[in-house]
Amino acid sequence: MKFPEPQPDASPPAATVDVELVEALAQLVTRLGLSEIEVANGDFKIRIARQLSAAIVQPAVISPPAAATPSPSPVEAAPADGPGTVKSPMVGTAYLRASPDAAPFVEIGAQVKAGDKVLLVEAMKTFNEILAPHSGKVTGILVEDGQPVEYGQPLLVIE
Repeated sequence: MKFPEPQPDASPPAATVDVELVEALAQLVTRLGLSEIEVANGDFKIRIARQLSAAIVQPAVISPPAAATPSPSPVEAAPADGPGTVKSPMVGTAYLRASPDAAPFVEIGAQVKAGDKVLLVEAMKTFNEILAPHSGKVTGILVEDGQPVEYGQPLLVIE
């Protein structure tokens, strides 16, 4: 009596996967900056993919050296953390004026009313008006004209 020969499985068992090959492919993907690579040998295929995410770069804040003695009173919150802070609603480029030769929308000490245009944030070739959320006095401008800004980054303070 003759037994039928076993049919090859469409996918090899996990024990036959060459772990060193997978690691080498993963290193190759990383070294070459690829998002994925696929290798096939007959019915055997290995696909290595990695998720790419954009790096968020924030400017470094350099503080002066701390005093030798601790402060006797609690440190107040920075103006950028206060309730009057206007934050960027998007990633883009902040502009303090409508054009390079125009006057700034606001300056420190200026009184603004709720709804006044205080600056622009350009994103994807679209200029988005940033409006004062409430009336008050501009006590701080925290960005420079033409500076890239991140979502949620403090732009100015209105108290």
